[in-house]
Amino acid sequence: MLFRKAGGNASRFLFVRYHCSMDYQAKLAAPFGVLGIRCDDRALLGIDILPAAEKPQRAASDFAKTVCEQLLRYFDNPEFRFSVPLKPDGTSHQQKVWQAMRDIPRGETRSYGELAAALKSGAQAVGQACGANPIPIIIPCHRVVGKSGLGGFMRHASGASLDIKRWLLAHEQR
Repeated sequence: MLFRKAGGNASRFLFVRYHCSMDYQAKLAAPFGVLGIRCDDRALLGIDILPAAEKPQRAASDFAKTVCEQLLRYFDNPEFRFSVPLKPDGTSHQQKVWQAMRDIPRGETRSYGELAAALKSGAQAVGQACGANPIPIIIPCHRVVGKSGLGGFMRHASGASLDIKRWLLAHEQR
């Protein structure tokens, strides 16, 4: 879905995992859109990348405020290490892939095939787990690339989603 900015220009960014009735505990302005923060009182459950036209929303809890503060620190300094507890919902295979992604150092990438070999899985299954990642940025699925290109991001293999992936990778090269 494309959205319109205030001036009427269509944005380049395509957004997925966004639903108007989603209940967010905060909406944080990011360099490439707005991040919808979903959490309970103890753990981060999800981050959705929303249209830039979405209105930011103040954190509804102390924990959501902490998540926002840590994301802002990451945007200021890509070497920042996240410490908020995570509770991503997924299969055991997805959980293994998401942990492997968290183990990829900032500024580095791994191919779907490399992760698959390390996990004794298939590259396509790793790619599907990457696409199902409910906590992008903190679980850095952007660090997983194809063997001869960027691969996908947010379940898209081209277009605006890859612009976000490129931004995140370039940000971490600073």
